[in-house]
Amino acid sequence: MKITDVSLTLFSWEDIPATQYGRIARFSGSSALGLLSLRTDDGVEGHAFLGSASNSATTDAQGLITHLKPILMDRDPIMREAIVTELWRRQRSAGVRCIGAVDVALWDLVGKAMGQPIHRLLGTYRESVPAYASSAVLPAPEAYAEEALKHKEHGWAAYKIHPPTEWRTDIKVCEAVRRSVGDYTIMLDSTWAYDYPAALRVGHAAEDLDFFWYEDPLHEQDIYNYVKLKQQLSIPILATEYPITGLESYQPWIMQQATDFLRGDVAVKGGITTLVKTAHLAEAFRMNFEVHHGGNSLNNLANLHVIASIRNTTFFEVLLPDAAQKYGLEKDIVVGRDGMVHVPHEPGLGAAIDFKLIERKKIAVLS
Repeated sequence: MKITDVSLTLFSWEDIPATQYGRIARFSGSSALGLLSLRTDDGVEGHAFLGSASNSATTDAQGLITHLKPILMDRDPIMREAIVTELWRRQRSAGVRCIGAVDVALWDLVGKAMGQPIHRLLGTYRESVPAYASSAVLPAPEAYAEEALKHKEHGWAAYKIHPPTEWRTDIKVCEAVRRSVGDYTIMLDSTWAYDYPAALRVGHAAEDLDFFWYEDPLHEQDIYNYVKLKQQLSIPILATEYPITGLESYQPWIMQQATDFLRGDVAVKGGITTLVKTAHLAEAFRMNFEVHHGGNSLNNLANLHVIASIRNTTFFEVLLPDAAQKYGLEKDIVVGRDGMVHVPHEPGLGAAIDFKLIERKKIAVLS
């Protein structure tokens, strides 16, 4: 079996609601996704999506075709580890998001060729995982309190706050949510917003309110202050979602004991391969590896396969609102009445891609 064709179909994503997470991630209106297709001489195809509502695929698309396609052509996709090693050598040219998309498509292709879902190839640990709701920035503490209570009543496992990122207001949001939900699992993701003094103040408040974790309070590479912060707090700190890079970036965080949990997703860390390696690295240190939202519907399926195959993660993240996160599938991931997300059992990703929608919304085909 050899890869004989690589193409990327760009298609438009319209009517995205105005959405904000922290100070930086703000978007609305329209974006574009890319359907990556890897085809073999046996007629098997592997797919992945490139892009998100906040990061159009047009940003990275040409780099994937120019720099990564030549590595893939005429290769046996089962030699994925060798191929991925070569992909990372092109990181400066193509970028991590492109590597992640290719890696996901390779896993999808091999799963289909073998007639097995990806989690079976990785080694299934479980077939369902608790889901948590992950808020956008909302207009007032009361809005967070109402949303959290709604998800608790619907049976979801937990609720995570993306606050306005002004530390006094953020504490008020945390207090309002705890009053509303009572004995329920809640987390705080401050999206790299604070300096050390503010991070410590908010951290003590979250600690007193019995939050499950305290995520990304400081700049994404501020290991020095993360070490200090971790020494002052008993609440678990969750860092390393960014920067956009690969396996080696986790070394200093572990060696300097700068975080309690590690973090990543297939888009910003380079695919399924990196996530599995990182989860096992974390496991060796008795650390959790909490998987971040993947930015698009196929990435979230890829994340789910990884979560199903590892034991040191707690939840599946559902980033709100749905209309800013789900697009391009006939049937997307849904949270069941039991508050769980259940893994697919079809080969590869097990995705029902909406090819008719993609054809209607097609912008261009790069090959």
